[in-house]
Amino acid sequence: MKKIALALFAIIVALPCLSQEKKQMEAYVIGFYNLENLFDTIDDPTKNDEQFLPGGDYGWGSVKYESKLGRMAHAISRMPRNLAVLGVAEVENIGTLEDLVRQDEIADRNLKPILVEGNDARGIDVGLLYNPRYFTPTNVTSTRMRTEVEEDFHTRDQLCVTGTMAGEEINIIVLHWPSRGGGEKRSAPLRRDAALTTKSICDSLLALNPKAKIVIMGDLNDDPVDDSVVKYLGAKGKKEETSQGQIYNPCYLLYKKGIGSLGYQDEWNLFDQVMVSHALIDTNAVGLHYWKSEIFNRNFLKQQEGQYKGYPLRTHAGGVWTNGYSDHFPSLIWIVRTVNDN
Repeated sequence: MKKIALALFAIIVALPCLSQEKKQMEAYVIGFYNLENLFDTIDDPTKNDEQFLPGGDYGWGSVKYESKLGRMAHAISRMPRNLAVLGVAEVENIGTLEDLVRQDEIADRNLKPILVEGNDARGIDVGLLYNPRYFTPTNVTSTRMRTEVEEDFHTRDQLCVTGTMAGEEINIIVLHWPSRGGGEKRSAPLRRDAALTTKSICDSLLALNPKAKIVIMGDLNDDPVDDSVVKYLGAKGKKEETSQGQIYNPCYLLYKKGIGSLGYQDEWNLFDQVMVSHALIDTNAVGLHYWKSEIFNRNFLKQQEGQYKGYPLRTHAGGVWTNGYSDHFPSLIWIVRTVNDN
């Protein structure tokens, strides 16, 4: 358990409501970004980081590392100023996140990193960046996925950070489910077990508080319509079909519109999803609630020419350093609460 006491701040925006009146709202942005292999240049004997060393396959030295940090910082700097929490994936260690938040373009945001080391075979973890003006962490836990599909299987642990936002408790779960390596169908049972692990975390939070406000985010390596998300996690694609104790997935509708967060073989996938518990869409509830979501696919993050035009501009392509950002677009949601009525 980690306890941190920090100040809270809010940005005021005006949002239209159905009655055509305007309400003053406090708006907070919560997002997720797969940073695509954010490794430092230091050899860690306990990790599989050989490719990302000066003598490794990618020739990963200080120039490339500093450029990568700068690219990630620039992407974050273009996100809304009221970005409260950003879950991240494919991070080697807490030191890389500390290096990231010190970059000039985002230093004024005073972002703080959280990361719990796991035992992933690639040596990567999920983590969290938070702005202490908007979010105050009060508890951090990390859960290891259990599976009998493969003996001695090692993947990313699942991070849960509980904290306060606008004086309310909110729980943030950050995920990076097992990849589709070996084929989608062959690897699906691993993502099933990852989904069941996530569901058990949610169930534990809801057992303590049936109206717990939970945000689930991550690179799921599955789309919003796949069994891992729909059947095993139990996420619903429509608000009206989501009841207390269940999860609403706004990325379902984005996916149905053809919007994706990464491209592969001329098709779009939406692996990077941000979901919310029923308490954040309950029209009878007060306080923080879900407003809208988007895939943050700005032009500067895209490949501008060639076969992969429009795809995310990644760090490496075919083993060649392209000095891009990531092979994933970020995914964002807006959480708001009414300040007063006019």
